[in-house]
Amino acid sequence: MRASVRLLSGLLLATLILPACASENSNTTGEQNPARQQAIELLETSPLIDGHNDLPWQYRDRVDNRLEAIDITRDTREVEPRPLHTDIPRLREGRVGGQFWSVYVPGDIRGADAVMAQLEQIDLARRMIMRHEDFRLATTASEVEAAFNDGKIASLLGMEGGHVLNNSLATLRLYHELGARYLTLTHNQTNDWADSATDTPRHDGLSDFGREVVREMNRLGMLIDLSHTHPKTMHDALDTSEAPVIFSHSSARGLTPHPRNVPDEVLERLPENGGVVMVTFVPSFVSESVHQWWASKQAEQKRLETLHPGEPEQVEARLEAWEEDHPRPPATIADVADHIDYIRDRIGVEYIGIGGDYDGIRTLPEGLEDVSTYPALFAELFRRGYGEAELKAIAGGNILRVMRAAEAVAARLQQAREPSDDRFEDFSDT
Repeated sequence: MRASVRLLSGLLLATLILPACASENSNTTGEQNPARQQAIELLETSPLIDGHNDLPWQYRDRVDNRLEAIDITRDTREVEPRPLHTDIPRLREGRVGGQFWSVYVPGDIRGADAVMAQLEQIDLARRMIMRHEDFRLATTASEVEAAFNDGKIASLLGMEGGHVLNNSLATLRLYHELGARYLTLTHNQTNDWADSATDTPRHDGLSDFGREVVREMNRLGMLIDLSHTHPKTMHDALDTSEAPVIFSHSSARGLTPHPRNVPDEVLERLPENGGVVMVTFVPSFVSESVHQWWASKQAEQKRLETLHPGEPEQVEARLEAWEEDHPRPPATIADVADHIDYIRDRIGVEYIGIGGDYDGIRTLPEGLEDVSTYPALFAELFRRGYGEAELKAIAGGNILRVMRAAEAVAARLQQAREPSDDRFEDFSDT
């Protein structure tokens, strides 16, 4: 009798619990899957154009620019020594419609060596694009849209770091001729004419030659990228440029006070300029807890190096022990969406884009682990109440507007003046 009662009680409990579980699962489906489906449908009809992906550098760093050594037509999560974030199947899964491929050269490569390295990276990226039918080289807004309409991933080139000019406007013009469509004025190091956000400033922003670089970029139609630059460099570029600027992979400093993010006083100038902040996914840029963790880790490393001079193995072992005791906090999709919210609330959705920085970093926010995950971010934005028109603008409409504006400025300036023949040595304050 007792066994029958227990069985009956168990069946009754299951009857009560299962509908609740089913209801919970139904709610999850109702809250998440429709938003994801909305995101997919939106990105299939309106191009997502990401501002910064470092896959070309991975080819140089890992396999000496040998394209055959890494097959991006297959899943690259098993590539040694660590997974890649990017391959063509996952770009397709992520509904990527356009990609600025970063043709990066480290700041410690200088002079003629930097020019050679830049040419090699442009060549590598162009060969990568030509090698794969899924890609198509694009140099204008119209070419981006035509590639997307033909089912291709529009592929643009973005240079990262003005040191690659070797102080020559002729070099700048030739890079543009080869297809480069933005130049990040600095990388992590201050160069001969522009101050970096993460190095000692020397020019109080842009030097006179730096302003001439901006003017010549306007004449060419090359986008001025202010990611990595010092706030004074940002202000000087905004004062000088006749075309909208971009931040190819930065977020909002008012939310996470990392020096690589855009300060509020610069954000507030973008509506007048018409530029775009392409919100990045770098964990320490979007999460203050991760930013603080990195600061603590760097302080601990300096402390250990002081205690153990000339003993790198001791430093490494003790730093690993510190990390075990102080695990890195996670960043999330919500953190990235918070930065989009912040910029929208401050200046409007017209000035927001996306710049993931995939394969330029090792860790990413939970839910944004690789290039397949863009729909998850747009699903989150749908759940936060963004409309389709707003999300189309964020995905790619805003950067296309900026490109068209830069092209229009270039057409006007090319009628008004000849290419600059000024040289770096002509500017006394440099």
